[in-house]
This record gives sequence, C-alpha cells and structure tokens, in this order.
Amino acid sequence: MTSTSFNARKTRFLNRWHARAATKTRTQARGFVSSPEPRTIGSFARGRQLIAGNLLFSGSLIEAPDASSLWEVATPDQDFARDLHGFAWMDDLAAVGDVRARGTAQRWLWGWIDHYGKGRGIGWTPDLTGRRLIRWINHALFVLRGTSQDESDVFYRSLVEQTDFLSRRWHAAAPGLPRFEALTGLIYAGLSLEGQEARADPAIKALARECEAQIDAQGGLPTRNPEELLHAFTLLTWAAAALSDAGRGTPTAHMEAIERIAPTLRTLRHSDGGLARFHGGGRGAEGWLDHALATAKIKTRQPDGLSMGYARLSAGRTSVIVDASPPPGGAASFNAHASTLAFELTSGRRPLVVNCGPGDSFGADWRRAGRATPSHSGLSLGGYSSARLAEPDRHTGAEALIECPTYVPVEIGSVGDGTQFQGAHNGYVAGFGLTHARSLELTHDGRGLAGEDMLLAIEPAEKRVFDREMDAVKLAGIPFEIRFHLHPDVDATVDLGGAAISMAQKSGEIWVFRHDGTHKLSLEPSVYLERNRLKPRASVQILLSGRVVDYASRVRWSLSKAQETAIGVRDLSLDDPYDDQD
Repeated sequence: MTSTSFNARKTRFLNRWHARAATKTRTQARGFVSSPEPRTIGSFARGRQLIAGNLLFSGSLIEAPDASSLWEVATPDQDFARDLHGFAWMDDLAAVGDVRARGTAQRWLWGWIDHYGKGRGIGWTPDLTGRRLIRWINHALFVLRGTSQDESDVFYRSLVEQTDFLSRRWHAAAPGLPRFEALTGLIYAGLSLEGQEARADPAIKALARECEAQIDAQGGLPTRNPEELLHAFTLLTWAAAALSDAGRGTPTAHMEAIERIAPTLRTLRHSDGGLARFHGGGRGAEGWLDHALATAKIKTRQPDGLSMGYARLSAGRTSVIVDASPPPGGAASFNAHASTLAFELTSGRRPLVVNCGPGDSFGADWRRAGRATPSHSGLSLGGYSSARLAEPDRHTGAEALIECPTYVPVEIGSVGDGTQFQGAHNGYVAGFGLTHARSLELTHDGRGLAGEDMLLAIEPAEKRVFDREMDAVKLAGIPFEIRFHLHPDVDATVDLGGAAISMAQKSGEIWVFRHDGTHKLSLEPSVYLERNRLKPRASVQILLSGRVVDYASRVRWSLSKAQETAIGVRDLSLDDPYDDQD
C-alpha cells in the first residue's frame, strides 16, 4: 500500500515537473502540415446545453449561464474537473457549429491557456493531454476562424508545449485506454504540427507495442469493459486514419488489433446499436458504435464461441448477450462487476432485460451497489454476490474484485428450434458448496427465450459444505434470488393471477415472463444507472425467489413475445437522450 501511494505521488510530481519544463520549450509551430480532418462526433443537443451554461459532466449539473470563463466555475469533484480538462465537450460545440458555439469554444480554450497553460492544474496528465490535443487539432479550423495572429500564435505554442509534455510522459499513463489516448494524441500532434514530425515515429512504434500487449486473441481488453474497448478501437482507427492521411503506413500489430476488435464489438452490439453494459461500461453514445465500425471498414465475421469472454445469441429482432467468463483480476478488476452468467436482452431497438449499469457517476455507494450481483440479471445466493469487493486501498480508494469465480465452463450450439447457451461457475462453491449452472435457449425467430437455472452440489466435499450450511439454517434452505432487471421504458404488470409478468414496450411489442410455478414471483423496484444523468432512473425488476433444500435444485422460466405481437414492428417512437435529466 505504501509503495502504491509513493508511486502515485511520484507520478503526480513528475507530471507537474515535466509540464512546467515543457512550457519553457523554444520550439515554435506556425501551423499545420495539412488541414486536419475532424473525426470526433459530438451531440447537437448537448452543445446547445453547454452554450446555455448547463454544464453536465460525470453525473453533476452546474448551471452557469453567465460563465464567460469555464475555468472559474467551482467543480464538484475530480471526475467533473477531468471531463472539463479533457475537452471532449468541444465535439458538442462543434456539432452546433454556429457563431455562439464558436465564441464559447474560443473563450473556453484560450481561458484554459490563460489559467493552466504554464503547466498548472490536473489537466497535465498523459491521458488528458492526449484527449485534449486530439480535440484541439480536430477542431482547429473551427476555433481559429476570426482570431488574431497573436491568438493563433498562442494556440500553436500551447499545442507544441503539450506535445513536448506528451513525448516526455506518455509512458507514465496506465496501460490500456489511458496509454492509447496519450499515444494517439502524440501521433496526431506529430503528424499535424510543423516541426513536430520527429515526435511521431516513437509514438507509432509504442502504440503498436501496446496493441500487442493489451488486445488479446479474442479482441478484448483485460478489463472486459465493452465501452472501454470501443474507446480503444476508436482511438486506434483515428491513429490509423491519421497515418494514412499523412502518407504513412500503419504497423502490422496496430492493424491486426483493429481487425481483432471489430468482430468482438459486433458480438457486444445489441440489436438497437448499443453496447452490452458489463464491467463498468455503458451502452455508448447514440450511433457511436455503428459509426466506429463503419469507419473501420473491417468485414471480419463474428467469431464462434466467446468474444472478450461474452457469448451472444441472436435471431430475428432479438439479441442476448451473456457474461460467460471469470471477472477481470488484479488492477483490471477495479471497475469489474460480479456479473458472471448475467445476461441482457434487447428486442429491435428496445432494451428489455438489462443490468443496472455503472453507478460511478452517482458516488461511491452507488458505484459499489452497481458492481454487486443483485444489480445484474443473474442469480445471487444466500444474500451474497458471486464475487466480493476488497477493502478500499487507503491511498487510491480502488476496490479490487476478489473471491471471484475461477472456473466458468461454457458450451454454445444449435438445438432443435434455436441456439443454446450453457454455462456454469464456481463462485458459490466455497461458501455454500453449490455450482450455479444456467441454460439459455433462443428460438430461431427470436420470439422466445427459455431459461433454466440450477444449483448443484456435485463433489463429496461440496456436499459436506452444503450440509454444514443447511445445519446452520436448521434445514430451512438457502435462499436464492434470480433477477431480471427491466429497462425503465418497459411497462410491466403482474398477470394471470400472479403466475406471469406482462411487459409492454413503447414499440407496441408485448413480452411475457413465465416460470415453472414452484417459486415466488414478484415485481420489485429497481434502478437504471446511466452516466450524464443527475440521478438513477427508477425501473422495476422481475424477482424469482426460493430456497435450495437439496443437492440439486432447478428453476425453469421463459421470456416470449405474446402471440398478438407482430413479427415485424414499425418502431417510430423517438427518444430524446436529454429528456428526464432531473
């Protein structure tokens, strides 16, 4: 713990030292080698909110309609401040693109230079500097229009200083997404700015090495976070496009990483175009995934079996994505969830069964709650999750996931009228002697999903553990809960005298949940956790609960479209992502 704290302090000190040293560089740049092509995509609605002074970042809203300087606004927490210093919001202002948007972007950009341009503030880290450089270069034509020569000189000088800092400190970024951001920013700057060409070659080689180290054979990252994988994929495609525009070749390892990631992202893509929400990742901005895949032009088919540890079943208008591997370990587990064998189901462009999602933008308590098994559409046993959170690191606050499932056998294949997933995990063996096994069968037309959950004491030693636990509860049985969290837009009601749940989608589709009648069925409150909202959205969950009383327990259930639901539904209801923000 002491070494962790020392290394963190050392990293912060060296970042500050090199930031201030970089601002003393005598190297000058008067312009770009070529006019950069903007590749980032912003939100018009979000840009209009920013112009009006509604600053919504990391789940916090500050209303500052008179804020001529963004940098004089008191930030509520470090995550909010990091979002400001990363300048991704410039994409949103550029999406608006009018005179007011340009004026706002100019005030805030040159305001940053005035306040922090000499190496001060939390923005001088390799990943934030890389993110910021990409935006400044992408939108240079947008922000430089109508500026004086002196303002232009200040802009270019700051770009050179930040490039110098990145060339000194990119290696201090954490492996994975932070380092991809740092190196992509350095490549952008090296290829775009006059006199900075020498910075590009070391960064190009370093990025290729990171691709080999971080992108595994399944096209995944160690964190198994789908949204993080999309971020990394986007950065790698931007870097490859910048190299192509400059007439440079892209290293083989770099291109092979892109080719491995693309089919994995297709596996993780629900039928509505959003990502599966597992291990700290959200669904991604509207259209971002499809745009990234289209831009990459990689046609590699989705692999059989698992992709980054996930299984996908799809038919008709329905997609089912299952967490089918052990959770990440070590440092990669700091955002990991206890979600083994949990699944999500989307029909057309309407999510039906979901996980609660990442709660980090709502504070530490919500973050912990979102990582627990009960926040996923899976099975929890005896009031416990399938994995535990370690005690927070007293210096960094990071909480690793421990006591995780270590063995997750999986089979995927065809059955009579559909596709079947079968999996199991040993996350409850140590505590209860029980293995959780789950079977999911999706029909060929996508109109029905049949499920079966089993709790089994298999080996003699496991049966002894189970017997001990049964003795502790005086043979009353060990309670279990199977949860199916529903998207907030789903209107669910108890039906057939408590034997079923009917679920109406905004598209007009009707789904029905049924079970074998041997356990208690109820509708209970739930939440849907989304970043860039001020508070969790209320929703409901289907709860199937009972008790395990012997060495083998089985629960059968099904989700199916009602007979009157048409095979094809014209879904014309439009969603505004900025509705219901309060």
